[in-house]
Parts: sequence; C-alpha cells; structure tokens
Amino acid sequence: MATDRRTAIPPFPPGFLWGVSTSAHQIEGAADLRDPSVWDEFTAEPGRVKDGSTAAVACDHYHRYREDVALLAGLGVDAYRFSVSWPRVNRPGGLDFYDRLVDELCAAGVRPVPTLFHWDLPAPLDWLRRDTAARFADHVSAVADRLGDRVSTWITLNEPAEHTLLGHALGVHAPGRRLLFDALPVAHHQLLAHGLAVRALRAAGAADVGIANSHGPTWPASENGPDVEAADFYDLLLNRLFAEPVLLGAYPEGIGELMPGDVAADLEVISEPLDWYGINYYAPTKVGAPQGTDIEFGGVRMPAELPFTVREIEGRPVTDFGWPVVPEALTELLTTFKARYGDRLPPVIITENGCSYDGVDDQERIAYLDAHIRALHDAHTAGVDVRGYFVWSLLDNFEWAEGYARRFGLVHVDFTTQERTPKASYTWLREALRTRG
Repeated sequence: MATDRRTAIPPFPPGFLWGVSTSAHQIEGAADLRDPSVWDEFTAEPGRVKDGSTAAVACDHYHRYREDVALLAGLGVDAYRFSVSWPRVNRPGGLDFYDRLVDELCAAGVRPVPTLFHWDLPAPLDWLRRDTAARFADHVSAVADRLGDRVSTWITLNEPAEHTLLGHALGVHAPGRRLLFDALPVAHHQLLAHGLAVRALRAAGAADVGIANSHGPTWPASENGPDVEAADFYDLLLNRLFAEPVLLGAYPEGIGELMPGDVAADLEVISEPLDWYGINYYAPTKVGAPQGTDIEFGGVRMPAELPFTVREIEGRPVTDFGWPVVPEALTELLTTFKARYGDRLPPVIITENGCSYDGVDDQERIAYLDAHIRALHDAHTAGVDVRGYFVWSLLDNFEWAEGYARRFGLVHVDFTTQERTPKASYTWLREALRTRG
C-alpha cells in the first residue's frame, strides 16, 4: 500500500489539540442495549435510507471499543471526540459503557471529548417541544456526574443547523418532517438546550466547554442583486442563526420574533460564555435566486418555495459524495468569523473536517487533509486563535440517510466481518503527527 510522504504539517501553537471524531449512532451498534431513537424509527421506514440499511450493528464499536482505542493510540492523536447516546444512557446501566470507554482512553493517553447530543434523540422526545431542552439538561447532569472526574473537555450539541434543516425542514434525516420555516422552533429549542447544558456542566465543575456548529462560506451565484440577496439569506440561515445567539446573545434581525417563548430570557441562557467555539467544516455553498421549481442537490430535494437555490461549484474536484474540495474556503470562513465577531469569538477548534472516498489506498483523502490543515494554518497566521483540529472520521460508518455507501474513515471497516484495516491516510496522519512542529 503506497503512502504519500508529504512535507510535515506546519507548526501550530503549543497545546494544539489533534484528534479524530465519531458519533454513537453511526458506530456503536448494540441497538438492543439502548432505547429507540428517532433514527431507529426513521430507518425502519422503507425508502428513508438509500441502501435500506440501519445502524443496529454499524461498526459494533460497543463490543470492539478496545480495538478502536488501540487504533487511536497507534495513530498518535491527542484526543478522541465521540458522542454519548442519550437513548443508551436512558437504559439502566447504559452509562457503564461510557465509563469503560473513558477508562480505556485515559489508559491509552487519549483525551476523551464527549459530545452530549449528536442527533440520536430518544424516540418519545421532540425538539418542537420546549421541555426537551430541560430534559437534555438532566441528561447532561447525569453524564457529567458519572464521567466528570476523568473528562475535562465537553461538547454540548453537534450541528443543530443540519438537524433542524435536514431532519425537520426538508425531511431527509430523522425525524423526517418537512416543515420548512415552521421548523424554526427546533433551532431555538436546541440552542436553549445548549445553554442549559453549559450551565449544567459548569455546575458539575467543567471548565472546558464548547459547541460543534457547522459553518461554511456562502458564495453568491453572481453579482446580480437577487443572487446576492439569496446568498445573504442562506448565510443567515445556516451560519448566523446558529452562531450569533451563542456568541452575541442575539438573533439576526427579523429572526427573534419568529421564535417561541420568552426569547430575550432564553438568549441569556443560550449565550452562556464558552471556552472555545467548535466548527465543523466541509465545503462552501454557492447560492442563487430561486428558480421556481424543485431541484435535487447533493441528494436533497430543495422545494421551489425556498427563497434560494443551491448551485454547483464548478471547476473544483469533488469527493465521492459530490462535495467540492475547496480548502482555502476554510481560511475564508475563519477570517470572516474573526472579522464579524471580533473579541466575542472564543478560540476555535475544528471539530470535524473530512471527506468521503472509497479504497484503502486513499491518496485523495491524504491530499484533502494536507490541504485543509495548511488552510487552517493560514487562518492561524492571519490572526485567528485556532486551538485544535479533529478529522472526521476514525472509522467508516453508518452515514445517516446514505447508509454504508459513503466512507469517511481513516480506517476501513468490512461491515460483514467487522475487520478494521488502517488506510493510507491513517499511516500518513500518524507519520505527520510524529513530525509535527
């Protein structure tokens, strides 16, 4: 298996955190040892997942976690970002698994970085209801009480934007609703849950808390007014709507009055100070004025009534998922955030960045990671306080509505035998980390 011996990764500040990420529903399996989630209900419906698969077994990480921690230790990363399954914690003894996992990580010298919600909502709950935020805070307190003696770094939510848009507005993810702009309460209640979670973690003594929001630059399809207006609205919806309540304690103009409850009081909770701000970055988005018809883009049907259309970014290589590879857009995103939010922006950690490519000799993934790490360093050189970088993902896994058709892992998983095979990118990253500045 050939490996690409690129130059050593550029030097980052002392204490910079190198890690990899996964999520519980995508890798754990052992579905019989947890309560059902909205994703279990969703995948049980014919046609929801492209290959008809479920995550009932996935990577069987629940039973093979020691093998996977050994892969982490062999890779040489500082930290492992995983998620804690709320439906598993709801089952008596469910936290025992995370006790064992955290102990194994600590013994291997790998920092555990739990995400407390990564889309697998317990099936009886609903983000349209406000009380789900309070229920989440109780879940966070229980996890922190059990693991807080060994866990110092916490993430509250993963990608509330995608969970709102794909799961509740467009219906292509669980729970499969097509509410369009009536999904806005889902965004608000998740953000409120984030703020309540921060308070619960602080009460448990946590001093290193962040969120993992997804962001990317929005590029207008042209300089014409309608395209620019559409791009500005998309940027508001996917970037500012989820960043500004957290960072500024305010919704973008015109949005707050669309949210339920006492919004001013809720924003005081949502904007609890963070120790760092997590960003999941994959690609920029090119946006133009609506075209009057439904369109299919990236496997998602975008209805005609939306006030924008997503367009193809031409002249760029694409991953096997069809996503454009634009590493310099990561630099653009981070410098834009620094200019937009100034000293209200805490230190930044890239909590996800990765790509889908088939094959074990995955030279494309090596090139992708190398270029994005260098783009992150360019942002650091430009004055952005970057503190960490997590690759998505350690393992090939259940990729939500795509099933097992998309492979993001540094480690290949044979889903029939569960055999793990490190890819060329695993070897490259291991060697790069050994020679880091």
